[in-house]
Amino acid sequence: MRAARIVKLNEPLQVQELQTPTPKGTQVLIKVQSEGVCHSDVHVWEGYYEGIDGQPLKTTERGVKYPLTPGHEIAGVVETLGEQAEGFSKDEEVIVYPWIGEGLCPACRIGEENLCDKPRSLGVYTDGGYAEHVLVPSYKYLVKIGDDMDRDTSAPLGCAGLTSYGAVKNAGLKPDENVVIVGTGGLGLMAIQLAKAVTGANIIAMDIDDQKLDVAKKNGANISINSKKEDPVKAVMELTDKLGADAVLDFVNASSTVETDMKFLRRRARLVLVGLFGGELKLGLVSMPTRAYRIIGSYTGTIKDLIELVSLAKRGVIKPVVSNRFKLDQATEALTMLTKGKIIGRGVINP
Repeated sequence: MRAARIVKLNEPLQVQELQTPTPKGTQVLIKVQSEGVCHSDVHVWEGYYEGIDGQPLKTTERGVKYPLTPGHEIAGVVETLGEQAEGFSKDEEVIVYPWIGEGLCPACRIGEENLCDKPRSLGVYTDGGYAEHVLVPSYKYLVKIGDDMDRDTSAPLGCAGLTSYGAVKNAGLKPDENVVIVGTGGLGLMAIQLAKAVTGANIIAMDIDDQKLDVAKKNGANISINSKKEDPVKAVMELTDKLGADAVLDFVNASSTVETDMKFLRRRARLVLVGLFGGELKLGLVSMPTRAYRIIGSYTGTIKDLIELVSLAKRGVIKPVVSNRFKLDQATEALTMLTKGKIIGRGVINP
């Protein structure tokens, strides 16, 4: 099988011929048909996240090993099943839950493998979906999608959709609350759709790209703010009767965006940090108790969340925005375009 692999950090991915795995036990071999291109793939490709004082937090320090086939937003068909795999048949259409844990830690024991102490996530710690085939450790990580769902728009549900769904849940949004969604890329657009459909909150989209903000309004945002062209704090306060936002979902999560978020939080507000751009934040500790806001980290979601999300997608409640499609040998181009902000919504690779 062919796979686009990270052999050297920040250098073009190499398309290599690898031995196609043979599934054993509960394992299942999936023929990949659509693979979403996520900003997490960029961090794995570059080899670091931004840490405190501008120091890089290396992916190898988190346990990532190279060479690696990236990719964790996987839609495809069942190719071969191990002798103990059940509930699926050859050629059945599925998406993959990639946030796999080791199964023994406290998080795994309550079904929160995405928060495992020793994660084995596909495309991060083990080979993922930038390939013609991917080996999934167990059939329990597959969710059926059927012929009625488009594969390209289904693939991003495994991360963009799931992460957005988890963030909306963690925000605890109520009808008519004012929520600011910072960053209107693939995840932000999904969060707008979900917040609109599931919570009934008033959605304020914030970005520095007018084109992305236009798409955000078409996907359910009530109001948009270009934080590059106007004062975002002043704009949010004016829109909320000078009270501030009830919740903020930050899909960028860089020092500059979170510092701004803190300035327009209402008392009792929830700030949900999702993106992985990184950096640091200086906090006024007195304001934490006196304003009683909460800062919440949100990372992907559970397999149960993914099943719920697929149900919403099947009913047409949500639909990921896919704007670019690439071949396997265009993987580097896909990552480069995403890095430069040239992809609206999601790009997908069709191996």
